[in-house]
Amino acid sequence: MSANSASPTETTEPKSSGFRIPKVPFWAQIVAGLVLGVVLGWITRWYDVDWLYTTLDKIGHIFVQLLKLAVAPLVFFAILVSITNLRKVNNAARLATRTLLWFMITSLIAVAIGLTIGLITNPGSGTGLTPKDGLKPEHAGSWLDFLTGIIPTDVITPFTELNVLQIVFMAAVAGIAALKLGEKAQPILTLSESILELLQKALWWVIRLAPLGTVGLIGYAIADYGWDLIGKYATFTADVYVGCALVLFGVYPLLLATVAKVSPLQFFKGAWPAIQLAFVSRSSVGTMPVTQKVTERLGVPKAYASFAVPFGATTKMDGCAAIYPSLAAIFIAQIFDVHLGVGDYILIAFVSVIGSAATAGLTGATVMLTLTLSTLGLPLEGVGLLMAIDPILDMMRTATNVAGQALVPVIVAAREKILDLDKYHSASASPVDEAEVVEDEPARVPVAA
Repeated sequence: MSANSASPTETTEPKSSGFRIPKVPFWAQIVAGLVLGVVLGWITRWYDVDWLYTTLDKIGHIFVQLLKLAVAPLVFFAILVSITNLRKVNNAARLATRTLLWFMITSLIAVAIGLTIGLITNPGSGTGLTPKDGLKPEHAGSWLDFLTGIIPTDVITPFTELNVLQIVFMAAVAGIAALKLGEKAQPILTLSESILELLQKALWWVIRLAPLGTVGLIGYAIADYGWDLIGKYATFTADVYVGCALVLFGVYPLLLATVAKVSPLQFFKGAWPAIQLAFVSRSSVGTMPVTQKVTERLGVPKAYASFAVPFGATTKMDGCAAIYPSLAAIFIAQIFDVHLGVGDYILIAFVSVIGSAATAGLTGATVMLTLTLSTLGLPLEGVGLLMAIDPILDMMRTATNVAGQALVPVIVAAREKILDLDKYHSASASPVDEAEVVEDEPARVPVAA
């Protein structure tokens, strides 16, 4: 609250003579965490400070574990509630189809950019890495696993093993069944909405720890990997960041200006709180409550946003499932001296569009990468080459993911003429607070003019 809006009672109270610590904006806390993490990581590696190395590792690990703790129930209830919210939406099937279509279009554009950059820069050449440096992952994705793994063997294991794809399947089935039952399912829906609010509130407490988590994650990455190792992956790292930046600041603004016919700068201004949190947390699902709120701030109707954003958080991955695997496939093929042809590049695009749900909004994109490599017949040991650098790459990938998850609902809403342009033009970059995340106001999507 600003000083001008203070109540008369507050203005007549005597001012405290003591020192008052100014409130630091959340974005500034994140930046401070990044800087402090880099400094502490460098100190840890340069002076070999074991206790600081362990501390940074534990801080980062605990932050990620707290995010993962909320993932399974959050995904289940968010998907269930989002599907049942379709009953409030006019032309629900049309909106859902358009949303999926734009997910696919933007993924194809992203994978094309990734392939182009990879073919131009040859990221696997001159690294000094050899196939012996690779290590085969314990768990690899395959199309058989992807297709058969959608249906769980029981209702408990997907939650204990954090199989998000199976959780999405169960939530979708439950949501569709609730729609069919109608009023009989209302008690379950009311309970589900309450549980979702509870989870969002608890997750917000974790989100507030993001600056501290940033210190641990960045500090540990630098202390563990060092600049020498990062140097071996300089071209590949630059490719991923450039590819994501081209999609984030090139493709997305172009789509907003030409397709949605709205201001790209205003979009980034409104979506900034979610994008910055995604960069730090490296979790699309963990960022989902904030992503949904900034999407609503940008004028997307609440009833539609509550479907599109959770759906996107588990399936819309331009960074992790399009740019990254396309570049990684070229990188690994060059290290292992395997020639890729036009057919292989078409397969990469196909996997990126169809298999993106395998990433499931969690930190990292190992499952998607192994799925791509197994489809192309490339050695899975190549995954081990990229694991060391993954945390550095994942920050930019996830920020791109989340920006895309907010972008598509804006485009669809604008095309369907249900976007509140007044809200869009007045959206601010102010942090989303706890009250906004868990508020529950009834809303219906207006009929298109």
